[in-house]
Amino acid sequence: MVTFKKSILQIFLIHFIFAYVFIFTVNGFADSAKQKYMEADACYKKLRHSASKQKKENEWLNCISRYEIIYRLHPKDSWAPAGMYKAAKLYTTLSKLSGKQSHESQAADLLASLQNNYPKSVYAGRAKSMLKTITDNPNFSVKKIRHIRSKKSLSKNNVLIKKFVQSNEVTVKKKNKPEKFGSSYDNVSRDTTITDLRFWSNPEYTRIVINAESERKYSHRLLKKDPYINKPLQRLYIDIEKTKLGKGVAEHTPINDTLLKQARAGQHLPHTVRVVVDIKSFENYKIFSLKDPFRIVIDVWGKGSNGSPASSSPPKVAASEKSGKTSRLSTDNLKSSDIARQFALGVRKIVIDPGHGGSDPGAPGYYKNVWEKDIVLKMAKKLAVTLRQRLKCTVLLTRYKDKKLTLEERTAIANTKKADLFISLHVNAAKNRKLKGIETYILNLATDKQAIAVAARENATSEKNISDLDLILSDLIQNTKIEESTRLANLVQNNFIKGMRKKYSGINNLGVKQAPFYVLLGARMPSILIETSFISNKTECKRLMSDSYQTAIATTITDGIEKYINATNPKQL
Repeated sequence: MVTFKKSILQIFLIHFIFAYVFIFTVNGFADSAKQKYMEADACYKKLRHSASKQKKENEWLNCISRYEIIYRLHPKDSWAPAGMYKAAKLYTTLSKLSGKQSHESQAADLLASLQNNYPKSVYAGRAKSMLKTITDNPNFSVKKIRHIRSKKSLSKNNVLIKKFVQSNEVTVKKKNKPEKFGSSYDNVSRDTTITDLRFWSNPEYTRIVINAESERKYSHRLLKKDPYINKPLQRLYIDIEKTKLGKGVAEHTPINDTLLKQARAGQHLPHTVRVVVDIKSFENYKIFSLKDPFRIVIDVWGKGSNGSPASSSPPKVAASEKSGKTSRLSTDNLKSSDIARQFALGVRKIVIDPGHGGSDPGAPGYYKNVWEKDIVLKMAKKLAVTLRQRLKCTVLLTRYKDKKLTLEERTAIANTKKADLFISLHVNAAKNRKLKGIETYILNLATDKQAIAVAARENATSEKNISDLDLILSDLIQNTKIEESTRLANLVQNNFIKGMRKKYSGINNLGVKQAPFYVLLGARMPSILIETSFISNKTECKRLMSDSYQTAIATTITDGIEKYINATNPKQL
């Protein structure tokens, strides 16, 4: 009898242990694919900022494995192809550093797998381009690419991936732990000052910007409402380390839109400023930082505003042109042309952004006292008139006079005014005064050194800081606006070049490129940045100064926008 009871007890203990292990396993894998991607990005960020780590192959493989694990644990999640693409990029970089073709083969393997398994992903096209670059190398063996990568197969860093999986199986994620954001900064003993807090809003969107004198680490946390302690609203707080609150910053900034009640700023700890946002209602929010000067940007979207990135949940688009009613359609059930049509149906309001202004003159011209800010403002006003006359739509400018606006303010204006298209106008410049031509940009990682240089100049920051935007972009550009922005950019660029060549000689087509421009970050509509000509070039500077050339630019850009609308919605005009 004792033996029997002992057996029952043993069986009970075994079941209890299995149940306990199962709970830990579920908790371990409960981390979302997005969270794992952010953790992988954090690993890569540390690697990029450590010269010693970059010399160790194992450090690279460690970060690569973190990207690859997303595909293995969450193969159906939209973050899976993002992880595969980033892993492939790191493999190609590692291949150049190590001289091992095996790493390049791993990259090709991942890219081929991405194309096969995720043909509809926004990363499929990029994978195709990168794969072509690899296979065009005469020293590369195409035979080493597997046609379809098995979900069960592991790359050469098999051990690292297994260890990572095992660690997830027994690790319980700590709850209510604030996320760490922000780039690395020099450790300094003195506190920096929080100088300003501003906001822009409409019923569906609010942007808050916190300005500081220098870069600091920060963390944030979302708190639930708790009426029992006199906290009837949800609160989002941001703690900024080694800071003090400036005398000019109000302790209470009333917002009182449909999303937020107010923003409160205070000296939470002797060396930490806390900003608390009291929330009435929201669907999604994003927090990121920009440099030169350092500022923290908080974007909050309301329900139905398409604030959530497509990677978290498929974007919704307004439909039903015939009935006049709005219905909710998942882009998963729409073809590319259908998606384009849905977006173009609503092109009724366009915001034009004349770059620079006020104390920010932009690029200097070849001729004395000629500045970018003045040229682009004249072009923007002409473009606005042409768009209104031909397209019969509402056109707004971010600035109508010689006034300085921050880059994040320009995007906020486009969002709060509910623009359907956002066009940022600039003129190009280079140390080499022989350079000339026209190019159009969309928001993404930089495609070449020249694109990095242009973005650094327009962002008023260093080229090094441009690379730090990788982490921000990974979280902000996961939506179908990239596809529409690309379509818009191509049509504008092609018609711009075609029209200008009819009137002027020596028009150089520099094409459509991508780069991380601050002014396009967070835009909720198809957005492009146009570098209309080189103000540093003698011929093009002289042309830019003329009324006829500015009018021709306005006309040809309008041609492209009109073609964009007509191509997707012929009945609209």
